[in-house]
Amino acid sequence: MIISGSTPKTEVAEYWDGDFKWITPAELNDDSYIIEDSARKLTALGVQKTGLTPFPAGTIILSSRAPIGKVAIAGCEMYCNQGFKNLICSEIVHNKYLFWYLKGKTEYLNSLGRGATFKEISKQIVGGIEIELPPMEEQIAIAQRFEQLNLLLHERKQEITMLDQLIKARFVEIFGDILSGYTYPKKRLSDVVTVGSSKRIFAAEYVNEGIPFYRSKEIRELGSGLKPSVELYISPDRYDEIKKHSGIPKRGDILIAAIGATIGYSWIVNTDEPFYYKDGNLLILSISDKVNPVFLNHVMAILIDDYKTKGAAGSAQLALTIEKVEKMEIPYPPVSVQDEFATFVSQADKSKLTIQASLDQLETLKQSLMQKYFG
Repeated sequence: MIISGSTPKTEVAEYWDGDFKWITPAELNDDSYIIEDSARKLTALGVQKTGLTPFPAGTIILSSRAPIGKVAIAGCEMYCNQGFKNLICSEIVHNKYLFWYLKGKTEYLNSLGRGATFKEISKQIVGGIEIELPPMEEQIAIAQRFEQLNLLLHERKQEITMLDQLIKARFVEIFGDILSGYTYPKKRLSDVVTVGSSKRIFAAEYVNEGIPFYRSKEIRELGSGLKPSVELYISPDRYDEIKKHSGIPKRGDILIAAIGATIGYSWIVNTDEPFYYKDGNLLILSISDKVNPVFLNHVMAILIDDYKTKGAAGSAQLALTIEKVEKMEIPYPPVSVQDEFATFVSQADKSKLTIQASLDQLETLKQSLMQKYFG
């Protein structure tokens, strides 16, 4: 059986803030599994007036638009909006097997989407999807294997999160809460580093291959330890010209995304391979021997988050300028104390790399099993 839903009139207060759980696709993510609650809840009147039908615990929750293909399992009776086509399993289908099957079919489900304004899969389309159904015992065994694998993935991700939290706690332990008070004297950022940007590169100067040209997207990837998905390049001759007359980033410098949704993402340059970067889109902190880049990178993350929080209400699009960043005040402990923190971060990062390698292996195994069982 396939059940969808709808949205009660939002302007009718009597329909909302009740006891009946009502879920939307926005509440699902790639890690969703058993869903026990919803962000908003309906009253009995809201359910009645909207003509909603509940789905029981164990139902496969499948988003059918905005986006297509998010999947979870209802941990209790729920209602939903019109963005779902939910599947109540018959006795020949194990719900957790179906969950993992659909989990591996996101690309296929999206290919079934229809619509000019936005893509959606209809009840008829979902009902027409054919799946391979091995015997029930095998379905259960397959689901259990994925469940065990998913638990290991969750544990690895939690370990990385805990290390990140440990780094933050160590920073506060050494330097205090830099937003509410300074343990050490303050200095303007311009007193310890040179803040700048790049020489403008025009669209006509891009080439098909050559020296990688980074924007905020690539800096976000690099800062997360990922290989950058480079899309733009400049010629080696153009790079040499810039290097000769303007200077280029060096190992230890910090590049910070300055505008848009990626504002604040940063990367400490850790390579001697040539690259260049987009003016205005990115700012560079050229590091001197007055400051440790690892320490400064953590300070900047805190200051920029605070800047975004305070400025969000008064600006359509926040932006960091050279002048704004130069005027930022940072705590300035002795470089030896900065180095102590950087050593701690380095040790934590080594542990994170080991965990990430294990995480990558588990993800590869998961994709291999998806292919094996579901094609």
